[in-house]
Amino acid sequence: MSLTAKDLERAQEQLPDYQMELVNGEIIVMSPSGYESDEVAVETARQLSNWVRPRKLGRVTGSSAGFVLPNADTRAPDVSFVLAERLRKSPRSFAELAPDLVVEVKSPTDSITKLREKIDEFLSLGTRVGLLIHPEQRWVEVRRRGQTPVRLQDGDVLTVPDLLPGWEVKVEELWSPEFD
Repeated sequence: MSLTAKDLERAQEQLPDYQMELVNGEIIVMSPSGYESDEVAVETARQLSNWVRPRKLGRVTGSSAGFVLPNADTRAPDVSFVLAERLRKSPRSFAELAPDLVVEVKSPTDSITKLREKIDEFLSLGTRVGLLIHPEQRWVEVRRRGQTPVRLQDGDVLTVPDLLPGWEVKVEELWSPEFD
């Protein structure tokens, strides 16, 4: 029996402490991310939101916001962005669309291959840009459907001009700070 987004909602109600996704009709329980990877995800969301919100360009969400995708999967990227004209009002439950931008941050238990597959699935379903961030190796991979991924590292500037005109962040500003 193939499960649906409604089944996922019911499971989340019964087990609110667990983050879950619906992939190919099966509920997948997500493990907690590492501290550093979550800090990098929050910083990425902060950098995006600080640009997006005052300009009313759209919505930025974290890993708890799920998306019911056109293939009926319900997935939750670490960070996402949806253009304002595509989502005028926040839904109470899952958004029924593919976000315009997804961000996945590698945690210690994540597989790079699986993260790339997840981003590529989003891209195949209408997402325009996917960012894969690897805090331990200090690089960001910019993925677009049908294009060769671009890898950025410290000293480079991350931009997404087609979605976020004028937004830029130095790659090294995404990493967790070290305090002396």
